[in-house]
Amino acid sequence: MRDEYIKEAQKQIQDPNVLINVVSRRVKQLRRGNRPLVESLEKLAPEDVALREVIEGKISHELAS
Repeated sequence: MRDEYIKEAQKQIQDPNVLINVVSRRVKQLRRGNRPLVESLEKLAPEDVALREVIEGKISHELAS
């Protein structure tokens, strides 16, 4: 994972545990064949794709109350 992507994603989801959960669930979806929600000119690892999706606001989360 790229450090700059992690730092940018933490601006969107401040709690590191929530960020890890969101990214790991999305990585599983991408590995199962789901299409990325962001485009890239370079080949990115599924983890970086998931982080970019968080950064660009393509995926979000809700906390259970």
